[in-house]
Amino acid sequence: MTSVIDINVNETSYDSATRQIQTWAQGSESRAVYATSVHGTMEAHDSMEFREILNRADLVTPDGMPLVWVLRLKGIRSQQRVYGPILMFRVLEMAAYEKIPVGFYGTDPQTLDILVARMKTAYPTLQVNYAFSPPFRSLSQQEITEIRQEVIQSGVHILFVGLGCPRQERWIDAHCGSIPAVMIGVGAAFDFHAGIKLQAPAWMQKTGLEWLFRLLTEPRRLWKRYLYHIPRFIILAIADLSGLLKKAG
Repeated sequence: MTSVIDINVNETSYDSATRQIQTWAQGSESRAVYATSVHGTMEAHDSMEFREILNRADLVTPDGMPLVWVLRLKGIRSQQRVYGPILMFRVLEMAAYEKIPVGFYGTDPQTLDILVARMKTAYPTLQVNYAFSPPFRSLSQQEITEIRQEVIQSGVHILFVGLGCPRQERWIDAHCGSIPAVMIGVGAAFDFHAGIKLQAPAWMQKTGLEWLFRLLTEPRRLWKRYLYHIPRFIILAIADLSGLLKKAG
């Protein structure tokens, strides 16, 4: 595990992460897995509470190329991107083969229906025991308790959570230890795999320009986020690599 701007990121790969998730899932262990990008890193830099959530996770993968570049410059020469949407495919493929029941929590009802149908078509032996689209508002304590019980009773061993950062990480952290499943925060993967949102071409992903593609496709939603986070990440990453970054409290 290596620190990137005070966030602990695992030195991992798709194969390694999938094997670890399989081991945890087969043991019905309650675990938190996050695919973290520049957005998540900067959210954690700005919030000690969120930083602590990421740093007590069981597995944090470098979801964006900027994190990969920092890890490589820190000596992890072979580090590759472990991108949430692709990791989701790898884990689903493994779960279908190993007959491990999975669930999906997040997005809107229509997108979730499309997603589940597509994943069942792609992986005919996949056992989907749970799928729920929560309302986009704060839940009452009764609703939280009911949802937790529904997830537990469904028997899922792997739960994909697509609520967006930092909402999904907070949700997983709040339920880690009480839901006996590996909970994986995968961001916009639900929308990508349901065909609701377009993914950047492979060359843009490899060159770290995915943010530009997403900005062009969702300018109103994303321009403030990128304008705020990207320049600060670059400055903080240089300070981190130079040993000048003051350790966060």
